[in-house]
Amino acid sequence: SKSPSPRPNTPVRYFIMKSSNLQDIDTSQQKGIWSTMPSNEQNPNGAFWESGMVYLIFSVQGCGHFQGFARMASEIGCEKSQDWGSAGFGGVFKVEWVRKESIPFSSAHHLLNPWNDNKKVQ
Repeated sequence: SKSPSPRPNTPVRYFIMKSSNLQDIDTSQQKGIWSTMPSNEQNPNGAFWESGMVYLIFSVQGCGHFQGFARMASEIGCEKSQDWGSAGFGGVFKVEWVRKESIPFSSAHHLLNPWNDNKKVQ
């Protein structure tokens, strides 16, 4: 498919999306949408327009596992969704789930984030 990006040769970008509950992850997997806090929107949105290939790795806060990953399929818009109960969430955007699986953080301890003082990815 054609990339929505003005610069299609920019590298793929990855973001870890933390959720406060499993229900939001389930909603995302069923409806193919996600929403995050407005303060978190700028980086994924910018990456989406720079490269068009943005992968979101999902985890529920405090669970010790990743719940899977999805590709960001649209920019983050202004439209809100009733699917997220908190009034603090920003706009909704489309995601295409690639893998829905519980993966323990220990399986990724060999991955270090150079933009976060080489801390483990979790």
